[in-house]
Amino acid sequence: MPAVGGASPGTIVLIHGLWMTPKSWRPWIDRYSSRGYDVVAPAWPGLARDIKELRRDPSPLAGLGIGEIVDHYVQFVRSLDRPPVIMGHSFGGLITQLLLDRGLGASGVAISPAPPKGVWLLPWSSVRTAWPALKNPANRGRAFDLSAKQFRYRFGNTMSATESEAVYDEQYVPGTGRVLFQAAYANVTPHAVTSLDYRCDTRPPLLLIGADKDHVAPARLVRSNHRKYRGAPSVTDYKEFAGRSHYLCGEMGWEEVADYALTWAMDLAEVSQLHNE
Repeated sequence: MPAVGGASPGTIVLIHGLWMTPKSWRPWIDRYSSRGYDVVAPAWPGLARDIKELRRDPSPLAGLGIGEIVDHYVQFVRSLDRPPVIMGHSFGGLITQLLLDRGLGASGVAISPAPPKGVWLLPWSSVRTAWPALKNPANRGRAFDLSAKQFRYRFGNTMSATESEAVYDEQYVPGTGRVLFQAAYANVTPHAVTSLDYRCDTRPPLLLIGADKDHVAPARLVRSNHRKYRGAPSVTDYKEFAGRSHYLCGEMGWEEVADYALTWAMDLAEVSQLHNE
């Protein structure tokens, strides 16, 4: 089956974010698979378990950090027959950038990503989303829980309370506090695990996607992330979706986001492959 942009069907790796599991990617997996792509959504270390079980016992997440998560995906991507398209949401978008910085992947899409080191903008809504964990240093080594109300502020602010609670019941899991501390203090941490080379000449093409109603990673934060790549030798584009929250991969209209990401990623992956031949 021909794929978007004339590229032959290949592997798409989807990386979830904090407080989520691969289950959040199910509609994207079905949509991309129906077009002939091999789609995989590996879980973060310790999250390849039933959601109810993770809620009862989130201890495998305690102390899990960005470095361990990135290493996990490095190993997975390198096990594939050829470079995949990598797409990540939230902290998965940060992980996507870190993987591309290592020269992995054919192209990448970072959707409402947590910022790498070097992005200094700190919107109040982003502080509010992380503060319940950051206010207690002991949370660095714990799994951090969210109430349904806290979840709605972070993910469901464009949905009704009933709709947000349904997503919470189906998809939410506790998150590791350590990744929040690592991201929050990256700019004052030497050799921070979120460091990357914005001028890396071996980085595959990258698309950053922002959402203008996002509380966790507001569009202006993603635009600031995009500006850090200004002058980079590799293609780096930005796309913003109006009226969308941090849950833009699952809320009403997610198909538009998925299709835009697919078209861009496959077109640029093809160009990148031709350039490298």
